[in-house]
Amino acid sequence: MDKLGGNGERTNVMHPRLLMICGLFLLLAACQNESRSFIEVGMYNPDGDMIGTAKLTEKPEGVQVKLSVEGLEPGPHGIHIHEYPKCEGPDFTSAGNHFNPTGKMHGLMNAEGAHIGDMPNVEPGETGLAEAELMVAEATLKDGKNSLVKGEGTSIVIHAGPDDGMSQPSGDSGERIACGVIQLNKDGELPTDPTEQNKKKEK
Repeated sequence: MDKLGGNGERTNVMHPRLLMICGLFLLLAACQNESRSFIEVGMYNPDGDMIGTAKLTEKPEGVQVKLSVEGLEPGPHGIHIHEYPKCEGPDFTSAGNHFNPTGKMHGLMNAEGAHIGDMPNVEPGETGLAEAELMVAEATLKDGKNSLVKGEGTSIVIHAGPDDGMSQPSGDSGERIACGVIQLNKDGELPTDPTEQNKKKEK
């Protein structure tokens, strides 16, 4: 509001209530950004059993994925972010194609690639446990074209075979054998992570 100064000129003074409202909006925005800095995703096999987790964290260069999944066949497996937040077994085709908002070709080895959803293969050992730290370069958990949580969200899918880094449209990586939904405001808590329970038993 305007207030008459000592020299007779009007000066702008912000009303305390308006200051409070502005502060509240800033606080809500900060809380929203904080809530989008980390998402834990439950990973499920075609039978609907939870076999591990993928922990997504916002980083300057993209979204970091810390994967811990059991029950896989030893050897390399393709893993990608897919376009829809749907993991309907047993084939998980409901997840759609790779997340590719930039319209590039598939493959981390492709000069005309890659999809933002492309990641390096993961390779479980003889026990079938896959633990890996991956980076979804250029992706974000916040707002924007490359957001993994825009709209209803996306999903993370593990394949039966390795991604060859070149073949279209998905690296010839075979059937989809595990899937997890990436989205905000998921109802309820995740079931107990079986990989954590097994680690405790081994101690």
